[in-house]
This record gives sequence, C-alpha cells and structure tokens, in this order.
Amino acid sequence: MGIRKKTNKNPPVLSHEFIIQNHADIVSCVAMVFLLGLMFEVTSKVAVLFITVQYNVTISANEGLPEESVVNHFHHGLQDVATVFFYMLVSIIIHAIIQEYVLDKINRKMHFSKTKHSKFNESGQLSAFYLFSFGWGTNILMSENFLSNPVNLWEGYPHTLMPFQMKFFFICQMGYWLHALPELYFQKTKKEDIPRQLVYIALYLVHIAGAYILNLNRLALVLLVLHCFVELLFHVSRLVYFSNEKRQTGFTVWAVLFVLGRLLTLSLSVLTVGFGLANADQQVLDLAIGNFNVLFVRITVLATICVTQAFMMWKFINFQLRRWREQVQVQPVKPKKPQAPKTKSKKDKGEKRHYITQEATLYNPGSDTI
Repeated sequence: MGIRKKTNKNPPVLSHEFIIQNHADIVSCVAMVFLLGLMFEVTSKVAVLFITVQYNVTISANEGLPEESVVNHFHHGLQDVATVFFYMLVSIIIHAIIQEYVLDKINRKMHFSKTKHSKFNESGQLSAFYLFSFGWGTNILMSENFLSNPVNLWEGYPHTLMPFQMKFFFICQMGYWLHALPELYFQKTKKEDIPRQLVYIALYLVHIAGAYILNLNRLALVLLVLHCFVELLFHVSRLVYFSNEKRQTGFTVWAVLFVLGRLLTLSLSVLTVGFGLANADQQVLDLAIGNFNVLFVRITVLATICVTQAFMMWKFINFQLRRWREQVQVQPVKPKKPQAPKTKSKKDKGEKRHYITQEATLYNPGSDTI
C-alpha cells in the first residue's frame, strides 16, 4: 500500500501561501482601519491625511461683486505620501476584485496555457486601468479647456494650483503604479519577468511623480491621456487575439498610432519645455513658489523624455521583428505534387541489393568479408 500524502487546503496562518490567497481581505481590513478612524475625534485628524486630498486653497472669484463664487484648488506637499499610500491599498483591492470576478471566470472557460494565462491577466488588468485613466483624463482636459489653446501648457508657469479632479487623478496614478510592486509577490510573478516589470513600473513612477513635483502637471496630463489611449488599444487587441488568433487588425492600427504617439509626445515636450518655458519671464529656481524653470531642469526633463521614447521605440521595433519572424515560421509550406512511382526491373533490384550488402560490409568493423 502506498502512503497517502496529506494535503492542507488551508495554509498556515501568516505563511506565504496564506498571505497570497487572502491578501485582498488583509488589505481591506487595513483600509477599514483608516475609514473607522474618521468616526472618532482622536484619530480623525490622522485618518483624514490618508483619505482626503490635502493642501486645499480657497480662491474667491468675482471679487467686488455682490455674488462671489468660491473655487477650491490644491497644491502638493509631503502629506500627499499618506494619501498615495491609502489609494495604493484601494488599487490592490480593485485589482483583486477584477481578477476574481472577471478574469478568473474567463480563464476557466478559455483554458489558456500558463504563458497565455499570465499575459491575459496582465492585459485584462491594464485594459481596465487604461480605459478608466483615458476617460477620466479626457474629462479633465475638456472641463479645464487645456486642449483649446496649447499655450495653456506653459503659460502662467509654475502651475502650483490644481483643481480637485486633476490632483486626485495624479494621486490615483501614483497609487496604482505603487500597488504594482506588491502585486509582483501576490501574483507569483516569474523571476525572469520581474526585471521587465520593475523597469516598466519605475518609468511610470519617475515620469508621473517628476511632473507632479516640478509642477508640469498640465503637460503630464496631456501626455498621459495620449499614452493611455495607445496602450489601451494594444491590450484590447491582445485580448481579442487570445480569443481568436486570426484577428490581428488591432495590432496593425496600434503600430501606426504607437509611432504617431511617440512623435506627438516629443513634439509637445519640446514645444512646452524647450520653447515655451525657455521664453518665460521667470527663469530662477525658487522652491518657495515652486518655480523650477531653469536651464538644468529643462535639459534634464527633455533628456529623460527623449531617452524614454527612444527606449520604447527600440522595444517596439524588437516586438515587430519577433512578430514578423513568427508569422514567417507559421506560413504553411506548399506541398509537392505526388509523382507516380517508378517500376523497377529485377536487374535493378538485384544491383541495389548487392550495393546494400557491400555498404553494410564496408561500415561493419566486425565483418570478415573484405
């Protein structure tokens, strides 16, 4: 009789498997602690730092008139770190909800391989995020009239004051990309895929946080909306490809828009930083008012954007070449026309048999025949 191995369906508490299986519930409990802190006067001041957007500035419009309208704007500061942390927890919870109630159910029906399973989950999560970011960012651009006049991208710099929607947008963006770091552990990402994911996450965090700190939020918002639209098309095309491998039209459209997106990103960056801010009146480093419009900062910003766009184009070209090679290998070889078998005479058969016997004797070192 063989020995039966004991299988523990419930892993030990606080073990790696336990944390991975129940990470959404654990994070939900941590988030609930901050929400419950709002109910008590002693902890409400601390809880507010994590949940609500900080650094409110009230501006009265139509001064001197009997009816004054009050406009609330916000600027950034160190307390935003606490708010970003809380919405990182919210992003982990939303990630788990999409995974469990949408993607896992589709995976059970489609029966993907391990490689397609991980790529399908990645594209499913990013499609939801890019769709949300593109819709929200477009709404902010339309409401603030940033697209009506490109001069608004640099006119009046430093743009230290932001409307609520814009600041909350950047808080959520940083919270989402920070949540991608613990997700590498929760999703059991392969070791060979971790460096690629870390580079991907770091690029987003450096660009979004850098634009947020340097008060280049208007330019960053336009570029993020453009980037989210192109990336949304790619991941939706990949989801369609997984359902039917013959549908590859989306990749062709994405390839064209990807190149146009890189050119437009470079054009807007050079126009805003290289020309608009270079011709501004205030070109003195002043941390008190948030003015970073100096030559060194402008060169650093443009160099960072150019290097990133070149890196993305290099990855894009490699992707297209690999995809082209795969398509060439998959192409079926044309079958040759069947030829009628030739009839062999007895003389030919006898000669062939004699040749085979000689060949076998020649290559057999144990034979006595010369």
